[in-house]
Amino acid sequence: MNILIIGSGGREHTFAWKLKQSPKCGNLFVAPGNAGTEQLATNLAIEVTDFTGIEKACIEHNIHLVIVGPEAPLVAGIVNYFQATNAIKHIPVIGPDKVGAQLEGSKDFSKNFMHKYGIPTAASRTFNEAQLEEGLTYLETQSLPIVLKADGLAAGKGVIIAEDLATAKRTLKEMLADKLFGEASAKVVIEQFLKGIEASVFVLTDGAHYVILPEAKDYKRIGDGDTGPNTGGMGAVSPVPFADATFIKKVEDRVIIPTINGLKKEGIDYVGFIFIGLMSDNGEPFVIEYNARMGDPETEVVFPRIQNDIVDLFVATAEKKLNKITLSIDPRTATTVMLVAGGYPGDYSKGQEITKLEDVQDVLIFHAGTKNKAGKIVTNGGRVIAVTGFGNSIPEALKKSNKAAATIQWEGKNYRRDIGLDLMK
Repeated sequence: MNILIIGSGGREHTFAWKLKQSPKCGNLFVAPGNAGTEQLATNLAIEVTDFTGIEKACIEHNIHLVIVGPEAPLVAGIVNYFQATNAIKHIPVIGPDKVGAQLEGSKDFSKNFMHKYGIPTAASRTFNEAQLEEGLTYLETQSLPIVLKADGLAAGKGVIIAEDLATAKRTLKEMLADKLFGEASAKVVIEQFLKGIEASVFVLTDGAHYVILPEAKDYKRIGDGDTGPNTGGMGAVSPVPFADATFIKKVEDRVIIPTINGLKKEGIDYVGFIFIGLMSDNGEPFVIEYNARMGDPETEVVFPRIQNDIVDLFVATAEKKLNKITLSIDPRTATTVMLVAGGYPGDYSKGQEITKLEDVQDVLIFHAGTKNKAGKIVTNGGRVIAVTGFGNSIPEALKKSNKAAATIQWEGKNYRRDIGLDLMK
């Protein structure tokens, strides 16, 4: 079957890599893709929210299945567009519709959903610009530290943890009055700070049934030891040692099942991934956030551990037959180290030639922000290359990832060297 992947990052390169392993995958296309996907598939120069362009590509290339990687087209309603367009309405899309995508698209929506269906999460309130003074007063009544979240999409950077009241008040003003994150912070969710260890659990659902994919832990901050500003993700590890069978069963019973049932009760036919960002507080799971897609860089450790034919998995999702699927998971540990451009997550340059890729051994390389320029692979984003190593332990896997990260070269390259090591304490 002919398959189209929407997106251009490491997540989409990982999807392409996994799909190409299936004998059932015919012609594979990625829109817009990157220099990595170009080696596996045909890249199409179409932006992820250009639905008319995507429609034309589906017709031209006789596409049988569409997999949506990033959140922007989901929140913009790509599934609804397919459902409303006669020429392509027969093509299954792996991803939720516009309403379902609000689990990620609106922090306020997702918090209300969690509260309504009894899903364990931090206490919170939402404020808009007209309620700024009320929000400032509310902050005075809250314990510190406290979390401020932009309601809308902010590329993984719309969350600020304020350690003191002055910072919290200043941040709220910047987000609401000064539009720190543009329209994404037209509303701000002020949330209780949860103490514990973070992990992410991933679910693939057909709207009625679900499978639980391998869990992961990602690392948001730019510097070793979780220092510096938040990024889109500097690395990930899977499995997560503390997320044992007992913990995952609690997540299933208290979070996954109520979430799936809640979506049904809301009349939302949710088909696709649900990313559940969790905090473990003494072994008890609390939901920090939902995402309506796979994480990046988490996909780069989760999908390499899945041993099933991934086409079978997606087809079962489209046909609402996920109850027929039993996952087979590689028991080894995978660690992903993300190589980023110098200056990221602030200003960074593009167009730096990447070298020594051919010298890397014993790891998987997934391209994120790259492009092919006159036969040379150059940087084309903040997060550039993800390197995934396997081992029987976190240190063993990380040694491979870090060795590869040190080998690959471009001017200004930066990466963390401590991915997963906090889990060994």
